[in-house]
Amino acid sequence: LKANDVLVALVSASRNVKSVLAGAGLSDLFEVKVDGLVADEMKLPGKPQPDTFLEAAKRLHVEASQAAIVEDALSGVEAGRSGNFGLVIGVNRTGQAEALQEHGADVVVDDLGDLPKEVLNRFLQQMPPKP
Repeated sequence: LKANDVLVALVSASRNVKSVLAGAGLSDLFEVKVDGLVADEMKLPGKPQPDTFLEAAKRLHVEASQAAIVEDALSGVEAGRSGNFGLVIGVNRTGQAEALQEHGADVVVDDLGDLPKEVLNRFLQQMPPKP
């Protein structure tokens, strides 16, 4: 995504996102971070409600329909679907590929490196220009 100049947000219920990203050397990877602290401050409900994801899209200045969600949790996939996100990618980390599809994933992969190039290209073509 970065190679294609796509803005990336991180959504997490964790209140320790800042220190975890700093410890991993990944602080600069995400233009927007909506974490547990932001959710608490704004009184945003968590998954399966789409509110934290919608806030991230808003902060990226894109419509949900122009954004993708990558999720390994069924509740996160549900949030992406109910929030009308343009692409909901389910990551099958625990052997629940069928359940991820049933909960609304457009595509399910075992690893993001397995995401079909045509899915990624189709999504990138409908992305708005970077602000």
